Amino acid sequence: MINRIITEEEALKRLSSLCAKSEHSSGEANEKMIRWGLSPQSRSKVIAKLIDAKFIDDSRFARFFVHDKIQFNHWGRRKIEIALRQKGVDPDTASEALDAVDDDEYLSILRPMIKAKEKTVTGASDYERAMKTIKWAMGRGFTIDLILKCIDDIAADYDDE
Repeated sequence: MINRIITEEEALKRLSSLCAKSEHSSGEANEKMIRWGLSPQSRSKVIAKLIDAKFIDDSRFARFFVHDKIQFNHWGRRKIEIALRQKGVDPDTASEALDAVDDDEYLSILRPMIKAKEKTVTGASDYERAMKTIKWAMGRGFTIDLILKCIDDIAADYDDE
């Protein structure tokens, strides 16, 4: 198959259609246009038109992305932050979207995950099992303070029983 050059108008049409179906960031749109072979000037014109027409809004994209990754993928702040960076979202915009999420929301996701994980973690001592659980939760993108809070809360629940 021969790759043909895509014009600015075709890129605008394709991206408008794509962005009408689901949220996309300006970074994702830029990456697509790079693959299509558009010049930097054409890419910036197309992105400006998409933003003006409200097809692309990075802050809206970041808010939805953060919500979806917490609720459906059970990711923590750090993993979401990295994913937003990969999507080409400005760090300030990403921070704004992440700061809007209360720690209680992360805790409501993390607590049952740690409870379930603790049942499957093996180790010679409580310390070793706790370290494996912490490492696992950090891999999911949760911060150490939230992880330790959950572990302490779960331990307190067991002490109450």
